This record gives sequence, structure tokens and C-alpha cells, in this order.
Amino acid sequence: MERLADSEGPRDKTRAASQQCLGWRGMGVFLYLSIMAIIEIENLSKSYRVYQKQEGLMAAVRGLWHREYRDVHAVNDVNLSVEQGEFVAFLGPNGAGKTTTLKLLSGVIYPTSGTARVMGHVPWQRDNDYRRRFALVMGQKNQLWWDLPAQESFRLHQQIYRIDPADFRRTLDELADLLDVQKLLGRPVRELSLGERMKMELIAALLHSPEVLFLDEPTIGLDVVAQHNIQQFLRFYQAERKITILLTSHYMKDIAALCKRVVVITDGAIKFDGSLEGIIDSFSSTRLLKLQLAEGQSAEGLQRYAEVESVVLPKVTLRCQRSEVTKMLATILQQYEVVDISVEDPPLEEVITKLYQDSSAAPSISGTNKPSTEVASS
Repeated sequence: MERLADSEGPRDKTRAASQQCLGWRGMGVFLYLSIMAIIEIENLSKSYRVYQKQEGLMAAVRGLWHREYRDVHAVNDVNLSVEQGEFVAFLGPNGAGKTTTLKLLSGVIYPTSGTARVMGHVPWQRDNDYRRRFALVMGQKNQLWWDLPAQESFRLHQQIYRIDPADFRRTLDELADLLDVQKLLGRPVRELSLGERMKMELIAALLHSPEVLFLDEPTIGLDVVAQHNIQQFLRFYQAERKITILLTSHYMKDIAALCKRVVVITDGAIKFDGSLEGIIDSFSSTRLLKLQLAEGQSAEGLQRYAEVESVVLPKVTLRCQRSEVTKMLATILQQYEVVDISVEDPPLEEVITKLYQDSSAAPSISGTNKPSTEVASS
């Protein structure tokens, strides 16, 4: 396995540069470097050419000479800027281009067109200095040796990243303590539960103290307790270290618990970039009215004022337009005896689903995936 060559660290380079500058000019350079976006993506695209194999023996034989291909635009003209220390959620349905984007930013694959810079580096150039400053964790892929204890894989990571032994031991003890896995370090990875393995994967990714962390569905398949533990750890670690994190997840609780900024991507293109509250304000025109009726009060006739979501007396849930909430409540309070009222936004899952559906129904920025026919060389 390739070792990362020794190179001057980013803090040393910044310090050396500042020492060469004098007075206010040097201070200005330092401030500029401090506020510069840590991830910059411009018109980034990635397309794949997929062979369309037909069913049957004769079709397979014909495919030896005449093959039909389909162009898949996994990422299409994406523009994105992320500041240092941000915790950004990357949302989208399956096949939207989330994982492909993370692979591009990690340098795993090359783009079809466009540019990207992470901490000043072009990811697919795979500079050693860049590779020692980021980490990628994929919930469906393992980086630890299956039959060996996790601590053996950690030792391998120490050698790959050339981590000082004292720093390695201190970081490992800190992470193992935070994730409560001290007693599991000597157990083979194959004997660990899914949640325990994910904790070990996070430790392996953070041993070299990366400045940027890419997380691709880290809580997939985990139970509620394991999800909560991972969320708590990520929130604490990011707040303490101020690292930049891009997170993809299908669990809205992950997003609500961790991220203030949300980027929604569908069909390879960004459809929304803003706050979590902004998604609800932009893509949900209704509110939920939750009423607790007085004892003996009937719910009959409420459908005349708003859409009835559920009735489990004495509790009733209604849905109405945002602009009609005040008028609706005034009318209902005049006609019914109500003990308690709450006005809530629709569930985040519902709003995100509607956003996905609306984006799929709208004309795709990436255009249609037209099949092409090519004569195969024999």
C-alpha cells in the first residue's frame, strides 16, 4: 500500500507565508486565507456510458457487433461553495449524484468537465498533501480488515499517514473513549455489530486529524440507539475541531440533528441550497393544526374548515394553507370548545419527498439520456 510522502503541513505553510509579509499587508493576507472557501466547485460534471444489454442469446450475439449505449449524467454542472467549519447535508434520492460528487471531491474518480478545489487542491490530482488532510467514510464499504482486530488496521493507518506514535496513541484513546469502544479494539471486525463497525470506521478516518470529512450515509442500517450515538459523536467532534463535513443521508433525523445548511441534488443538479427551515418555507405551503378538544366535544363538521388528517378524540389534526391559519383558528375557536392548540410545520420527510417529486416532474437540467448506437470492433 502506498505511503504518503512527508510534506510540509498547511499550518506550517501559512505561518511561513505570514512571516514573509510585514505589517498590515501580512495581516490582510492572513485574513484572506482564513475566510476563503475550503471547498469550491465550478460547473462540475460526470457522465458514464452504459452498455444496454438486450435479453436473449441472439441479442447477445448481435451485441458483439452492434451495441447500444446510454449516457448517464450522474453529476451535471454543479456549482457549490463551502466555508471552513460548515456541516453541510447533501440530500437527494437514490441515483441523484450525491455519492458521485463525494467521490469526485475525494479524487476517487475523474470528472467529465468542470473544476473543483478542496483546501486549494484539485482532488483528482491526488497530491499527498491533500490526501493526508481529508477523509472519506462510506456506510456501505469497509476500510478495515475483516478478520483482524480494528487496532491492527489502526496501526496500518498510522504507518500509511506517518502519524507520530505519541499523537497516534493520544488520538486513538480520545476517539475510542468518545465512542465508548475501548474494550472492542482487540476484537476481530467480523465479530462486531454494524453500529460498532461504523464507530471503528469513524476512528480510522479521524486518526490523522483531517480538516475535511466526507460522510456517505454513515448511519445506514443502524438501529435508533446506534444512530443517536453516531449523531452525538459527530456533533461534538465537529464543534470541538471545527472541521468541515459533507454528509449524505436518507435519515432526516441525521440532517435535523447535525446540519444547518442543506443542499438538495436530483438528476445530478442542485435544486436547493439553504437552511433546513428554508426548505420548509420554500416547498411546503401548508401547516398542521393539532387540536385537543374538550371532553365530550365532537369533531363533526371540522372538514368544512380544513383538511382532516386524523381524528383520535379528543385529539384532531387538521391541514390548511399557511395564509389561512389565523383565520381558520379564529373560526374553529368560535364553533368548538378547544383545550389546547399547536401549529406545526409538516414533517421534514414529507417536504423532502415533495421536493424530490417536483424536481423529477420538472424538465431536467441535464436533458434527456438519449441512447446511441455504435459498431463494436471485433
